[in-house]
Amino acid sequence: MQIPHQSVVLVADGRKLLFLRNAGDAEHPNLVVEHAKEQDNPSTGDQTTHRSGQASSPRGGVQSSVEPTDFHQIEEDRFAADAADMLKRRAFDNDYESLIIVAPPRTLGELRKHYHKEVSDRLTGELDKDLTGHPIDEIEKLIQNA
Repeated sequence: MQIPHQSVVLVADGRKLLFLRNAGDAEHPNLVVEHAKEQDNPSTGDQTTHRSGQASSPRGGVQSSVEPTDFHQIEEDRFAADAADMLKRRAFDNDYESLIIVAPPRTLGELRKHYHKEVSDRLTGELDKDLTGHPIDEIEKLIQNA
């Protein structure tokens, strides 16, 4: 996939994002970090003080247990929604004309739920991979080879 000049590339997962801009051209991209954000998101066990509870049965007994809340996943989903909102605000500011999003499948799915039309209209590509921990030059190559 080519990365047009001045395209914005969002590389994200559920707790880290990078806004990159192609300062090069489509043939020789040069991604430059414009903005980086990382959110502390401890495991669900570290975010709760007690185990999942039990619920009363309508017949007076006790059910086996209540499905535990996955606070870690809730925060990852919220982070993706916030990233989509940031993309929308930047689109309204005409900050980019072309957008490529790189995220693991679950995060990509959550982002898609929150795409505004202004973002969708500028979207030129998506790549369902987790590249947040990769060096920029490797991200460039992986996108080009996709």
